[in-house]
Amino acid sequence: MKKLFSLSLVLLLCLSFLTGCGSKEGAGGDLTKVTLNEVAHSIFYAPMYVAIEEGYFEEEGIDLTLVTGFGADKTMTALLTGEADIGFMGSESTIYTYANGTQDYAITFAQLTQRAGNFLVSRTPIDNFSWDMIVGTDVLGGRPGGMPEMVFEYILLKNNIDPKLDVNIDQSIDFGSTAAAFSGGQGDFTVEFEPHATALELKGDGYVVASLGEDSGYVPYTAFSAKKSYIEEHPEIIQAFTNALQKGMDYVNSHTPEEIAKIIQPQFAETDMETLVTIVKRYHEQDTWKEDLIFSEDAFTLLQNILEESDVLPERVPYDVLVNTEFAEKAKN
Repeated sequence: MKKLFSLSLVLLLCLSFLTGCGSKEGAGGDLTKVTLNEVAHSIFYAPMYVAIEEGYFEEEGIDLTLVTGFGADKTMTALLTGEADIGFMGSESTIYTYANGTQDYAITFAQLTQRAGNFLVSRTPIDNFSWDMIVGTDVLGGRPGGMPEMVFEYILLKNNIDPKLDVNIDQSIDFGSTAAAFSGGQGDFTVEFEPHATALELKGDGYVVASLGEDSGYVPYTAFSAKKSYIEEHPEIIQAFTNALQKGMDYVNSHTPEEIAKIIQPQFAETDMETLVTIVKRYHEQDTWKEDLIFSEDAFTLLQNILEESDVLPERVPYDVLVNTEFAEKAKN
């Protein structure tokens, strides 16, 4: 009887120990599952992949599942329907859904990139490209109302070029398929993210002649959002998620392109290391990534100006309704 009691006590103590420890202690318990839907899988988003590969999300108690939406419209749909907890896309999508009357709308809580991440690729080499060279040509553009297309049009307008009258922009091709279409002979120019821009160069099918990130200036290009209800119900998850992102941001701002490329290489197994370093260096040199994750009011105003110029802004939306900087400010400190 005493042996049975002793055995039971030992088992009870072991069970208590295991339950108390959990599989991973983030905020004092097991990892919390979070699904993140990203608009595209691109080297452009290096700080996020650094956070994944370096285990920063696990350190903050998050078991992250990454899903690629292949377009901001699809990412926003996943977010609003509950397929994703957090969406990573252009913040124009949050403005659209709010303006359309969505009750449980998406709120942006962290900004990752501060410049456009795409490049203008020409079918022939151009040593001294100027934007007036694009007048009268055929260009493979992006989805109407999406950030890639709107920033492209914003640059054209800055250079006194009418996007509707002076250039023939083909917006009928699916996101991610323009590089293949360009290789197949469509268009004189195409607007491409990496690694597609560099891949076209390596194949001899195209030549990067301009950086939209450099020519547009600082633009709040991609950010993280969650539904209003999710943020209200799970502020500790949003804070932990933002803390992990800030660690990734700190890493890319304190390491060389070679070091960054080595860390994120598992995310881009199909890209050889030399090409990966070239792409990271291209983004690094144009000051793509912010030092913090705070989405400023000036950036939000600029975003709405761009939407207005593209005739896709139904009405101006208040900054403090669609942006919450509380989590990014705490993560910075």
